[in-house]
Amino acid sequence: MNGGGDDAAAKAALRAEAERRRAGAQSAARERRAQAALLDFLKPLRGRVLSGYMPIRSELSPLPVMEAMASHGPLCLPVVEGAGRPLSFREWVAGGPLVKGAFGALVPTEGRVLVPEVLIVPLLAFDAAGHRLGYGGGFYDRTLEMLRARGDVLAVGFAFAAQEVERLPAEPTDQPLDAIVTENGVLRPTA
Repeated sequence: MNGGGDDAAAKAALRAEAERRRAGAQSAARERRAQAALLDFLKPLRGRVLSGYMPIRSELSPLPVMEAMASHGPLCLPVVEGAGRPLSFREWVAGGPLVKGAFGALVPTEGRVLVPEVLIVPLLAFDAAGHRLGYGGGFYDRTLEMLRARGDVLAVGFAFAAQEVERLPAEPTDQPLDAIVTENGVLRPTA
């Protein structure tokens, strides 16, 4: 999309519909299955610096998976540093102090800055090509571009299967996900 008014309106409509679909997919059983699939997917990556997220709105919660992985390696949470900037990542120990940050997400009040090797990425919608629809700030796109320029990083979308759409509009700055984990298993993007 080229960023024009029609494109912005189309993306706003996509976001609203995606939030409705995600909220409609909420169920404790689906969430547990998705969390089990995510943990199975991440087990071979134990010991690497892992970034998760604190769920907001109707986002699928990665917290049980993050807590399980934390006993094997460093865990961090994303921190929005400002508009147009990539995310930073602050170390977090489960149960550690948190404050409300940008977009209402909780962020650590203390902890060293880490560079994640594996990121669990929230989203509103995704497609088979690995494109994701977020909230529109571009934070993960800028961050993944920066991290990928430095070396290997794995971006794993975490969503309900109902959040998959046929095709999302992609911009040149969009960074695709390496995998998407849902309650139905792991999806690897196709070209």
